Amino acid sequence: MARYLKELLLLLYLLRAHDYYLDRLSALGFGLATLLFGAMFVALVLALWMTAYIRQALVRHLFALAMFASAVFFEVYTRVTDSYLTYSQFVSMVYSGGFIQEAAYQYREVIISAVAGGLLLLLGIGLKPRRHLPLPGYVAITAPLLGVLLLSGVLFVRAGEGARGLPIMYTPLAYLNLFIYEAVHNTVGPRAPVSLVRQTAAIGHDIVLIIDESIGGNYLDINTSSGVATGLKTPPPGVEIVNYGYAASIANCSADTNVTLRYGGTRGDYMRINSTQPSIWQYARNAGLRTVYIDGQNTGGKRQNLMTEREQQDIDEFVQFDQVRVRDRDMAAAAKLIELMGNDRAELVVVNKVGAHFPVHDKYPDAFMTYRPALPRGQFEEVADTGRRDGFSGEANDWVLYRNAYQNTLLWSVGEFFQRLFREGNLDNAVLIYTSDHGQDLHERGNPGLNTHCGGDPVEEEGLVPLLVIQGSRLQTLDWRSAWAQNKDRSSHYNIFPTLLRLMGYESAEVTALYGKSLDQPTEDDFTFNYRFNARLGAKPAWKHIDLSNIVTPKPVQGEMAVGH
Repeated sequence: MARYLKELLLLLYLLRAHDYYLDRLSALGFGLATLLFGAMFVALVLALWMTAYIRQALVRHLFALAMFASAVFFEVYTRVTDSYLTYSQFVSMVYSGGFIQEAAYQYREVIISAVAGGLLLLLGIGLKPRRHLPLPGYVAITAPLLGVLLLSGVLFVRAGEGARGLPIMYTPLAYLNLFIYEAVHNTVGPRAPVSLVRQTAAIGHDIVLIIDESIGGNYLDINTSSGVATGLKTPPPGVEIVNYGYAASIANCSADTNVTLRYGGTRGDYMRINSTQPSIWQYARNAGLRTVYIDGQNTGGKRQNLMTEREQQDIDEFVQFDQVRVRDRDMAAAAKLIELMGNDRAELVVVNKVGAHFPVHDKYPDAFMTYRPALPRGQFEEVADTGRRDGFSGEANDWVLYRNAYQNTLLWSVGEFFQRLFREGNLDNAVLIYTSDHGQDLHERGNPGLNTHCGGDPVEEEGLVPLLVIQGSRLQTLDWRSAWAQNKDRSSHYNIFPTLLRLMGYESAEVTALYGKSLDQPTEDDFTFNYRFNARLGAKPAWKHIDLSNIVTPKPVQGEMAVGH
């Protein structure tokens, strides 16, 4: 038995995914495509077998580790999201790599299970072979390289598609190969300077963009009667709030949305615009505004959401809260914003909040535990973006606890945030635009999976966000009411960048020609969000239309909610 241990381990590993292979065969049916798939499958399995017979131990072990890591990565993604890892999603994961350490905690149980299964592959390749192939040694060494190159070529020709149903250890490696190729051949051009014309006098007020994190528009009282109290339904004296209702996000992943909000990419031209056109900071500086970025999510000067060192050079004040506990960073952001609105300087301020990104167990104080029963407390007090879910299997009862903890988090991160802003801040000379980077899939429909956003087959709620304008009632900026009736529940993130430019005094026709319509115009938005944002190699973006008649809104259920705060 020991003589055939390697072969047995590899065979057992391949058999673990038999449903995956059979599902693909079933989808292909009978025909030429099935024959081509079978030929590719056999070629990759043969390459895997030959890898296990590489004579040089160090080389064999390196290949074993690479394939093991690739297979575990693929399996973890599939099990967490309950969807296939596409090339677009792989690129999004690479761009979100700054949170990989916290993500390891978030999905610890899934990762441990995938690693345990992957040990069959690791040992099957890594153990010393007891026999030698009757081939030159270089053939075995080149076999896995040729396997990855063969799959990479297929993916390149088919715009990132073509790996479904094939041995999973090759897929992320081939994706990485394509990503490196694209990075080397990226010739989008240099960043352009500001060329738009301003026709107004110097700006004498603050312009603030508040980008919340993971706030579903369908969970707030401004959009549904059963929503969480936000303090935004009835503004205090001296403050005007224009609620544009439900809006469509740019994408269902944070980085994709945030970078586009900062650069103004449009539905039809977001890749070029995001890569080559001026940032919002450049436009603000050209308009005479001081620029401030408040980042509640990161610490230690770490940049995120595809912000580069060059972009940061156009930010006059870069604010993070290294010594503030995660739960309180949104309140620290509110305090900083209150300070800025009272300093008698005209500024562009962009706030990136902590909001309600998982884990939501500890993102609110005990006094805000209104919705019960909720997720257990005390495990993730210093985790901003991700955290493990001990005992969270994604069953219906688990999601009841999650939704209650989520709503408690909204009471704090949205409701208390704005209560403090209205109570302590001077909004007489400021206009604020509030939204979230994306919505949430809180599995109200009973759909499987552990993820709340970034899915490759998203529900409509993943792209549903709030959109409001808040300003001093005496401040004269844009005529928000003129197109409000047409734009309510019909606008999107794509209207925010042109709105900011119009607030900075840039000429309306030029802004519209380059970036689309602002919120003071009938927006005529498609009401879609992009879930294949990183469409590469000739692939097209994938747009999900939001039909508001299909949106699930939270309904208080006896036993789920207790009156508290």
